[in-house]
Amino acid sequence: MTRRTVITAAGAGALASGLPTTASALPGTAGTDVLVVVEKSGHAVGFYDAGSGRRMRTVPLPDHPHEMVVDSRKRFAYVGHYGVRMSSTVGEGGAAVFVIDLAGRSLARTIDTRPFNRIHGMGIDERDRLYALSEEKAVLLGFDTPATDEAPTRAVPAHGIKTHLFTLSRDGERAYVTGLLSHTVSLVRPHDASAPPLVVTPGQLPESSCLSPDEKILFVGVRKSSSLVAIDARTMKVVRTRKVGGDPLRVYSVDDDRLLVTDIVSHTLTLYSTALRRIRSLRLKGVPAAVSFHPDRSTAYVSQLGTNDIAVIDMDRFAVIGGFGTGLEPDSSVLLPAGA
Repeated sequence: MTRRTVITAAGAGALASGLPTTASALPGTAGTDVLVVVEKSGHAVGFYDAGSGRRMRTVPLPDHPHEMVVDSRKRFAYVGHYGVRMSSTVGEGGAAVFVIDLAGRSLARTIDTRPFNRIHGMGIDERDRLYALSEEKAVLLGFDTPATDEAPTRAVPAHGIKTHLFTLSRDGERAYVTGLLSHTVSLVRPHDASAPPLVVTPGQLPESSCLSPDEKILFVGVRKSSSLVAIDARTMKVVRTRKVGGDPLRVYSVDDDRLLVTDIVSHTLTLYSTALRRIRSLRLKGVPAAVSFHPDRSTAYVSQLGTNDIAVIDMDRFAVIGGFGTGLEPDSSVLLPAGA
């Protein structure tokens, strides 16, 4: 078994504003995979050499950024300004989308989303149209040309309460929004606010979801019910429910046959079949918050709370093969392959 190596990122200083300074501003080298990580309580986006774990750049942001998506050309990343540490935190939160220049590794600009605040869930479709979810206002915002838009170009009701995350179809015509307090999943049409929603209650506290590769089934992690639920993505009827125990925070589609679920109570990653049959589990040292996948290799990068690091997972062996330190509370990430 390959021994895990942990490389601790350099400690950051602070600007007069209270934002962390760049820990290292060294440019990347040709042929280097780069992992871009949102650090919620580090109030930053960090760029890391995915092979060595070396921190290459830190982009300071206002307090508590959370979710992130990247366009198809790997030109820009879009980060929602949630503005509070976690969903149970009381407060107005943030009202913005941060546009990160991935080549320049800098904050290119900020899109003001007021009055829509606590921007959390983020999505991008195959045409690079951006979507951002206001948890407080229960509205899904759309940006048709986010590289240049100064404000949302559309908005639709999300039909839930405390709308936290959503899953988007590839064409951007369907969005599946979870409501933490309404305990609902809503199918809404981002480009047609007149379309009636389809709403289902899969259990208590549904948070994350993913679509099957053919986009026929929506898989939902239902946290307080400790369940995985499979829902027909067109009719929104529950197809199958499986009690999994623990707290299934995030669920990801790995391929046509497998799902990956993070459990923040048992500190595990678990593979399930799309029939919701458990395949195998891997226990981690930290709390697995979010996962991203290498686009060309069978490798996953797991952000861990508590230990403030990234665990690198060989998905074929389903084993930890490495890791490195990050800033405080790493969350969503994306792997930029060499030459992107």
